[in-house]
Amino acid sequence: MYQPQIASWTDQKNIVLYAAVSYTPKGAEKAALGTIKAESRTEVATSERLVSFPDLRVTETNFSMLPPDQLRKFAAELQLALPLNERVIALDRVLANLDRSQIISKNVDGVKAEPPPIFFSTEPAVLVNVDGAPIWSSIKENDLQFAVNTNWDLFRSVQTQKLFLRVNDSWLTAPALEGPWQYAGTLPDSFSKLPNDDNWKAVTAALPGKPGAGAPPSVFATTVPAELVLLRGPPHYVRVEGTASLFWVENTDSDLFRVTETGRVYFLVSGRWFSAPDFGGPWTFASDQLPEDFRKIPLEHPRSRVLASVAGTQEAAEAVLLAQIPEKASVAKNLKAPPVAYQGKPEFVPIESTSVQRAVNTDKDILKVGDLYYLCFQGVWFVSKSPSGPWEVTSDVPKAIYEIPVSSPSYNVTYVTVESSTPSTVVYATYPAYTGVMIAWGCAVWGTGYYYPPYVYPGPYPIYYPRYPTYGYAAAYNPWTGAYTRGAVAYGPYGGAGVAARYNPRTGSYARGAAAYGPYGAAGVAQSHNPRTGTYAQTRQGANAYGSWGSTSVQRGDQWATTQRTTNNVTGVSTRKTVSSAGSAVSKTGPNGRTTIARSDSGDLYAGHDGNVYKKGDSGSWQKYENGNWGGAAEPKQGQRQQAPASNRTTTVTSSDTLRHVQSDSAARASGAQRTNAFSGGATGGSYRGGGGGRRR
Repeated sequence: MYQPQIASWTDQKNIVLYAAVSYTPKGAEKAALGTIKAESRTEVATSERLVSFPDLRVTETNFSMLPPDQLRKFAAELQLALPLNERVIALDRVLANLDRSQIISKNVDGVKAEPPPIFFSTEPAVLVNVDGAPIWSSIKENDLQFAVNTNWDLFRSVQTQKLFLRVNDSWLTAPALEGPWQYAGTLPDSFSKLPNDDNWKAVTAALPGKPGAGAPPSVFATTVPAELVLLRGPPHYVRVEGTASLFWVENTDSDLFRVTETGRVYFLVSGRWFSAPDFGGPWTFASDQLPEDFRKIPLEHPRSRVLASVAGTQEAAEAVLLAQIPEKASVAKNLKAPPVAYQGKPEFVPIESTSVQRAVNTDKDILKVGDLYYLCFQGVWFVSKSPSGPWEVTSDVPKAIYEIPVSSPSYNVTYVTVESSTPSTVVYATYPAYTGVMIAWGCAVWGTGYYYPPYVYPGPYPIYYPRYPTYGYAAAYNPWTGAYTRGAVAYGPYGGAGVAARYNPRTGSYARGAAAYGPYGAAGVAQSHNPRTGTYAQTRQGANAYGSWGSTSVQRGDQWATTQRTTNNVTGVSTRKTVSSAGSAVSKTGPNGRTTIARSDSGDLYAGHDGNVYKKGDSGSWQKYENGNWGGAAEPKQGQRQQAPASNRTTTVTSSDTLRHVQSDSAARASGAQRTNAFSGGATGGSYRGGGGGRRR
C-alpha cells in the first residue's frame, strides 16, 4: 500500500483517503496494481506529529486485472494485512495533502487586539515586566526584599529603598522602578546573607557581579504587559524574495518587517500583527489589513513561521486546524484530586453574564454552580459539595460553566469537555485554548488579549497568584509544535517565565524561577513547565495537560504514538521509516535488515479518483496503468471526448480533473516528505523549511 492521498478530514476526526496498492496473489508471477478508497476514524498525537487510523475500512476497490473472486479475496486480505500499529502516517504528510478550503476557522468571539506598550531600542536593553505595582516580600533575617510579581531578580533594600536588578552576571541599581538605572558597583552586604538553597541559586551564582563595561543596558520597566523590539544596531533590511516591496529586519529576534525601507513597519507578537509609521509608533492592530506581499513570503525564509499568522495562507489554515485538535485522556474515577488551599476563608466572586462564581484566593481553578463546587485541574474535572473537598472525578459538568465569557480569567476551563464516561472512567478532551492557543482573525493566536489582575494577599510575606498574560514575553508561534514558545533574552533571566516567584500553598513558600516556559514549550527545549499546574515535564515538545499526571489512573489518548516510532516486535526492535524522497513506500528495519512492506519496481504511485493508478515518468509526464501496462496519460483537447481504453494505444485520454488531482497529490507528497524530514531532524521554530531565525538564547 503506497502513501495515502487525503480526500477529506472532517473535524479532524474522520478521514477519507485514496491509495495505490500492489497486490500479488499466491502463485502469480506479476503484481496487479490498483486503487482503494478507504475511511477511518483518526487519532492525532500533535506533539509526536503522527496520525493513526485505528479502524481503517476499505470502501472501494479498483483492480482491472483481477477477476471478481480474486478481488473479493484481496479486500479481505488487505484488512488483515494492515496491522494496527502500522496504520500511522506523519501529520505533516496529511497537512501537506489537505485542501485548506476544508478547514473551518472557528474564531473565538471577544478576543482582544489592542496593542500593548511596545518599546524600541537599537542599543542593548531589557524589558522588566512587573505584574502591577511591585509586590515586595521579606526575606527571613535579611534587609533585602524581593519582587514576587516579575520575571526578574529585582530587590529592594529596606534601609536605603534602593532597587537592585540582576541582568545576566551584572547588577544595576536605581532609586525607583522608572530609573535612572546604572551599574550598582559594590552590592550591600545583605546579598551575601541570602538563603543557601535552590531558590536563590541563580542569584548567588551572580554575586558579587561583574563590573560594568561601557554604558549599562537600557531598562524599560512597566507595570502593565508590554513588548520590546530590540535591534542590534540600526535596522538591517533584507528584501523578501518573491515580493514586490517587503523587507525583513534581519538584525533582531523579533518578527519585524517593513514595506519598503521607509514605509510602514509590521511587528508580530502573540499571533497579532501591529503596524506603525516607524519603529517608535504609534502602533495599531493590523492582522486584518496586511499587504498582499505577506502571503508571498517563501517557506524557505528564516522567519516563514509568520505565515501561520497571515490569514488565508495554507500555513495559517494548518495552525487553525492544529488549534482545534484536542488532547484526550481516559481518567479513572478514583483519581485523587490535588490538594486545595485558600488564603483565609474561601472567597468567590460572580462571573459576569453567568450564574457561575469563581474562587479568587487559591491557585486552583474552582467554580461554584448552585450548591456544588467544580475543580478543573490539568484537563480533569472534579466535583465536591464543599469548596475544600473531598473531590471526585465527574462526567457531569454544568452547561453554565461553558457560558463563561472570554473576559473572565476562568475562560480557559471551557475548553475541557467530557467526551464519554463509563461507571469507572471518564474520557476528557482538552483543546489547545485551555493552555493559551486561541483562534481569531482566521489564525491561531496566543492568549485572549485581556489583562487579568493577579490575586494578592498582603503581608510581610505576601501571597501572589498570577494570571496568564497575553503580552510581555515575546510569544511566537512554532510551526513544528503547533504551539507558542515564550521568552527572549531581553525578557528576563528565566527564559521568559510568566513569573519568577510562585507561591506554593502547601509549603507556604515561594519557588523562584518556577515557570520556565509556557504551556507545551518548544521543540528543542528539554525542560518545560505549565504555570497553571506547577508540574514540569522532561520532553522534547514540552508539557501538555495530561502528560504530567504521571499516574496509571490517567491514560492519555495519544499514548499509542510513543510505540509507533519504536515498536518492540517479537523479531526484535523495528523502526518504521519512509524510503525515497517522495515517500513512495513504507519499510521496516529489523535485526536482519530492512524488509519492504510496500514497494515495487513501478516506483512512486498515485491513486486517481477515476480508479486508475498513475505515476510520473522520468521526463515529468504522467503515465496511467491499464491492462497490465504503462502508457501515457494525456488531457483531452478542447471538444475531444474521452475514449474508452484500448490495448493498442500507448497514450490514453484522461480527464483534466483526475490529472489535476494526481499532480496536486504529487506536489503534496514531496512537500510532506520534506516537512517530515525537517521535523525529524530537529528543525527550529523559525522556518517551515528548517531554516534559521529562531530565538537566540
